[in-house]
Amino acid sequence: MKKNPYLWMMFVLLQISLFSINSLTCDAAPAKKPIKTLIVDGQNNHDQWAKITFMMKRYLEETGKFTVDVQRTKTTWNGKEYLSKYAIPGVAASVDLPKSQMDSTFHPNFKAYDVVICNFGWNAAPWPKETQADFDEFIKNGGGLVVLHAADNSFPEWPAYNQMIGIGGWGNRTEKDGPYVYFDLNNKEVRDSSPGRAGSHGPQKEFQITIRNANHPITKGMPTTWMHTQDEMYDRLRGPAENMEVLGTAFSAVENKGSGRHEPMLLTIKYGKGRIFHTPMGHADYSVNCVGFITSLLRGTQWAATGKVDIPIPADFPKSDLSQSRQFKD
Repeated sequence: MKKNPYLWMMFVLLQISLFSINSLTCDAAPAKKPIKTLIVDGQNNHDQWAKITFMMKRYLEETGKFTVDVQRTKTTWNGKEYLSKYAIPGVAASVDLPKSQMDSTFHPNFKAYDVVICNFGWNAAPWPKETQADFDEFIKNGGGLVVLHAADNSFPEWPAYNQMIGIGGWGNRTEKDGPYVYFDLNNKEVRDSSPGRAGSHGPQKEFQITIRNANHPITKGMPTTWMHTQDEMYDRLRGPAENMEVLGTAFSAVENKGSGRHEPMLLTIKYGKGRIFHTPMGHADYSVNCVGFITSLLRGTQWAATGKVDIPIPADFPKSDLSQSRQFKD
């Protein structure tokens, strides 16, 4: 029996179509690569720094969007009691010293990561010059950076770092380093070059965050105002403030030994091709337990790494007059 040429052609076309559909189905939804994240720490005037690194690592990894490594200086300073309790697998043992000291071997491979989170603090010893140069190149070429709380006190003699963080405090920072940046009582952003030291805070308390740009990927969907849990409210921060945007502020009341100004609490900085998210919040575990802080950290880290944010605002996000915490379980 002869083959019908028409039916045979239809059969061949059908097989080709089925093969194409199968190929498209297999290739249509490739898995997204996780954001490679590095937390650097080791020397900080805040004794809970090791616990806060541990907490941030877990928060980030729980999203399923990040892989997180930690690299610590071999010589650590302060917070010794937290180092063993919050030990992280793969992090080499360190030697705790009564005073910060440079670790000449500290040289992470920054290029292996999408974003670095800096959890150093006031009076941390400088990084080796070669490490500083590599870090500078990493950020300029498009690497992301997240600056947490006392990390904006660190490395005052490192000009590139001061540019990366936008504004900072303590470490003998003065008008030589750049203007104070704040919002005045008329809600106008001010860059004030008057003389004075950088960095102060009143007694710890809860305080309200006011969002200044509700359309930025980090803050989009957040309430216009929300309550942060107990924390140190940094004020009188100053620095180069170049290519910097203030996304959120908190009012530093004079009666709480504050500045009487709306002080930056959520910031972004562009440095070369790099993106930086900076928050002066995060003093202790109870501050980092804040759902507003956790959400800002996750979204800020994702933005610093990719320029985009798809991590949602959670249902338990703080209200204008009510803070929300998630108790961290060791």
